[in-house]
Amino acid sequence: MSNRLLVPYDGSEPAKDALEYALEKFPDADVVALYVVPVPEGYSAVFQDPEERIPAVDRARDHGHDILDDATELAADRGRDLDTETVTGKPDHEIVDLAEKEAYDTIVIGSHSREGISRILLGSVAENVVRRSPVPVIVVR
Repeated sequence: MSNRLLVPYDGSEPAKDALEYALEKFPDADVVALYVVPVPEGYSAVFQDPEERIPAVDRARDHGHDILDDATELAADRGRDLDTETVTGKPDHEIVDLAEKEAYDTIVIGSHSREGISRILLGSVAENVVRRSPVPVIVVR
């Protein structure tokens, strides 16, 4: 039985499904919803003024807090407490790093169910987490 669960949460339907699954299937576990503020990277980031990026990240962090407030309400509706955390970075890396550093027992993550060429071209946070995670990962579809 898992005692500490990490649930990456972005407010999407798959993320809600993952949170609901974690709350239902692990009634005695401590559940933490994680919002990762993505930072611009790659080709487009080169053209952004570094000072312009900071307000955008601050707005994204505020948006993440609103999303996590919704997650907290979802848990409260089910009679559960929920801890939340916000970090900034590349989502798959931050999820795996936090799971390792904070000694989580399991990650419960939603799948966007991409298939075929779109999955290959776009990548998948869930897939990358599964590949890199030092702890078991449950992917909810």
